[in-house]
Formats: sequence, structure tokens, C-alpha cells
Amino acid sequence: MANLKEIRIRITSVESTKQITSAMKLVAASKLKRAQDAVTRMRPYANKLTEILQDLSSGSDNEGNVYGEQRDIEKVLLVPISSNRGLCGAFNANVVKRVNKLIAEDYASQYRSGNVDVLTIGRKVSEAFAKSDMNVIESHDEIWNDLTWENSIEITNDILALFKDGEYDRIDLVYNQFKNAATQILTHEQFLPVKPVEVDEDKATNDYIMEPSKEVIVTELIPKTLKTQLYKAMLDSHASEHGARMTAMHQATDNATELVKDLKLTYNKARQTSITNEIIEIVSGANAL
Repeated sequence: MANLKEIRIRITSVESTKQITSAMKLVAASKLKRAQDAVTRMRPYANKLTEILQDLSSGSDNEGNVYGEQRDIEKVLLVPISSNRGLCGAFNANVVKRVNKLIAEDYASQYRSGNVDVLTIGRKVSEAFAKSDMNVIESHDEIWNDLTWENSIEITNDILALFKDGEYDRIDLVYNQFKNAATQILTHEQFLPVKPVEVDEDKATNDYIMEPSKEVIVTELIPKTLKTQLYKAMLDSHASEHGARMTAMHQATDNATELVKDLKLTYNKARQTSITNEIIEIVSGANAL
């Protein structure tokens, strides 16, 4: 059994850690409220735009819509979205695992041919894939320093240009979708080409009157919708990060509380044993005299 001094030092250390995790939980909860409000406001708008975009892409007359062009999947770009910081449980590790699973199961042939690249958003996935044999074409870790619509557009423009120029035939996003403070849904979705809605011939489909022209829609509305979609994914990931960190720090605080209780019980037992031994030695010495 450890001596009393060692136990006291460990109790002090665990209590200090408990104060840190408790403070981090409060900070994460405060940031989560703002991030949750942002993604809640954006989600209906982004979902409706995506729905309209998919309906347009499912039409029979899809000529000129380069972003809806369905090609043979030869070269793939994966865009994993993580955080810049840790201490948020399996939040970042799950994204890395999902990307590796996609490569192993869905894009195995492309990977063997060297046609799978990665564009990372977040320092944690950047570091993870930098240590592997994956080809990381770009890293955008700075976006989390100031997550705004204007800053996200720069990243989206790069991705759209890569697809439009024929550099990649398929671009997928992997991120954590925010559900609530305790739940994040690991999401994989096709970003480009735009996935058309399956048309049921027995049912009426939406018929849009294009005004002023389809060319304007292709050049302006579709890119704007894709920018909104990626920005919404970043907002989802941002809120999920704070939710995951708040949950992780809450659990760490509870574990520290239980550990302190156990250490204090051990300390009291060790102290009682030490006192009992001293009394026995005194009594034994008195009897010997």
C-alpha cells in the first residue's frame, strides 16, 4: 500500500485535474449554445436549397450542369472535417476511421491505383493523414480560427474548381452532424457530382419554371447551393465538437470525483492502519518494560 504522503499528493493532483475538466465543460457549454444556434438557423435553408438542386439535377434536360455530370469514378477526393483541438472523446478519431473504411470498402480499386486524395479541414485529420501514405492536396486548419461564410467560400471555390476542371470524378464529405449536446451523427455524403433525386414515373415530380434562364441557375444558384451545403457541414462539425467536448469533460469530472472518493477512503484506511501499528508498538514496549 502506498504511504500517506503519496496518497495525499495524488488526491491533490486529481482534484486539480477535476477543476480543469469542470472549467472546460463550462467553456464548451457556453460555446455550444452559439454554435447550436448558428447551425439551427442555417439547416432549413441549406436543406431546402439542396432539395431544389437535386430536383433540378434529376430532370431529363441536364445539359450544361457540370456539377451534376455523372462520370465513371476513376479519381476520388475525400474531404474529412475535424477540429483543431482534442479532449473531445472519439470525435476526431471517428472521422479518420470512417475515411479509412471508405477507402478500404468503397474506393479500394481507386486507392490501389493512387487515385484517392484527401483535402483536410481541421488540424486533427491533417495530422492523422500526414502520418499516413495518403496524398493530402490541401489543409485548411485556419478556418476554425474564424468560421464565417466568407472564409468557407474560399475552400468551396477550390473544391468546385477541382471538379469542374475534371481533376476528380467524385468528391465526398465526412463529418459529424450535430443532433444534440450528447449525440453526434458521423455522416458521409456525396458532395459532387450533385446526387439527383430518384424519379418515380408513377408519381408527379416537381416542375420548376426557370427564371431568368437555366444558364444563370447553373452558373449562380448551383455553386451558391454547394457553398451553403459545405458551410452547413462545417457548422454541424463545429457544434458537434463543442457537444463532444462538453460530454467528455463531464464524464472526466465525474470520474475524477469518484477517484477522489476512493483515494480518500484509501488514505483513511492507511492512516488508521498506521495509528493502530503505533499503538501496538507502544503497548508492546510498555509490556516489555
